[in-house]
Amino acid sequence: MVLKQGGSQHGIARTSRVRTEAQKQQDLERIQKYRDLESHLRKLVSASDYSCDTFDLTTKLLKLNPEYYTAWNVRRRTLISGLFSRRSDGSSCWRGCSSSSRCDTTTTCSAASLSSSLTRILPSRAYQTTGRSGTTADQDVSDAATPNDTTTPTPEDEESQKKDSEIIKSELFFTIPLLLESPKCYWIWSYRLWILGQSVLLLPVPIAKKIWQEELGLASKMLAKDCRNFHAWGYRRHVVSRLESKELGGESLVESEFAYTDRMIRGDLSNFSAWHSRSKLIPRLLNERVAGEKERKGFLDAELNQIREALNVGPEDQSLWYYHQFLIDNLVSPVGRPTIVPTLTVEERVMYLTNEITEIKDLLEDYKDVKLIYEALLEYTLGLCQLIERKPEEDERQDLISWVKKLKELDPMRMGRWIDLERDSGLTELLPGWSGQPKHY
Repeated sequence: MVLKQGGSQHGIARTSRVRTEAQKQQDLERIQKYRDLESHLRKLVSASDYSCDTFDLTTKLLKLNPEYYTAWNVRRRTLISGLFSRRSDGSSCWRGCSSSSRCDTTTTCSAASLSSSLTRILPSRAYQTTGRSGTTADQDVSDAATPNDTTTPTPEDEESQKKDSEIIKSELFFTIPLLLESPKCYWIWSYRLWILGQSVLLLPVPIAKKIWQEELGLASKMLAKDCRNFHAWGYRRHVVSRLESKELGGESLVESEFAYTDRMIRGDLSNFSAWHSRSKLIPRLLNERVAGEKERKGFLDAELNQIREALNVGPEDQSLWYYHQFLIDNLVSPVGRPTIVPTLTVEERVMYLTNEITEIKDLLEDYKDVKLIYEALLEYTLGLCQLIERKPEEDERQDLISWVKKLKELDPMRMGRWIDLERDSGLTELLPGWSGQPKHY
């Protein structure tokens, strides 16, 4: 087998292989096996057969192709049509099990058959979690009754809860190797999130909460494997939100999550998702700390110092400039957005912005050919003029003209953008003058 190195994604090398005739034949056999399984599944679904056999068939298909979203949907249906316990209001069937024939099919799945089915996917060792994101719970179980924790459960209730808990844990475990193989497959994350939603519907709050807490640990493990997996970051935010919700008796996790972004950023300054999550947490963080003006100013100073140190190391990293721009926008355009220090006067905002422009100019001493530096200088200088409602002074105007000229040299593919910026900002000699309102792009 000959391996050829291709491109990379997040530093992970891609490889391609040259297949032999024997390997091609094996692939054809696997394709035929897959098609036979798919055809069988479609026949079962057409017959409204959501039995344990159908459930097992989805297991085989999804191991071969986790992108087959129809199989995930059928798997959901088999669970809500009989494998999960009945609704606590005593009704004989889930809403998803609408026809009598469907109910007859699922009830024929004996306890022994169900146990055998689950044994094939339930690990022999203790359940261990790791996880990720997707969509909301299926509409078919939206009206399922939430377990009543205020009453003493009957032996039947406890048995149903035990069964449901085993199914939920086994399903979560089932998706782990699929996620490790395909960490950016939407359908796996979607199904995993749906299964987690069933824990809230079917289990007592303490048990459901523990499952969601373990899921947060899984999200951490997935991000340790690929710290910039945006699926895992989005999933983590959803898990945190659910853990904070009233239905799980949650408390705020904003402090721990903010500390988590710190750790991830220290591990990789280019982690755009970590910087993004950090920016989303800041308003809540300051509000929950009941931070006063002094604390908020100190916080802003610390954030500016941190991102400035990062830019001194990697000014070519766009992730860093996005976060720096987030902080600057808090100063220049605070209206309509959560503001870090809402009490800053215009004079104080000018002082902050002037200082940042000076610091960025210093980067040019060591990095003369990094276009992101020139873009930031252009934007922030025009922002400064906008803040105090004046035209650029002559020395500023000369700087702006030279920065645009440099951008034309460094990034000729976007020549039209630089020409438009030059025109809109009144920097070209062909225009009679400037309106006094710089365009903040």
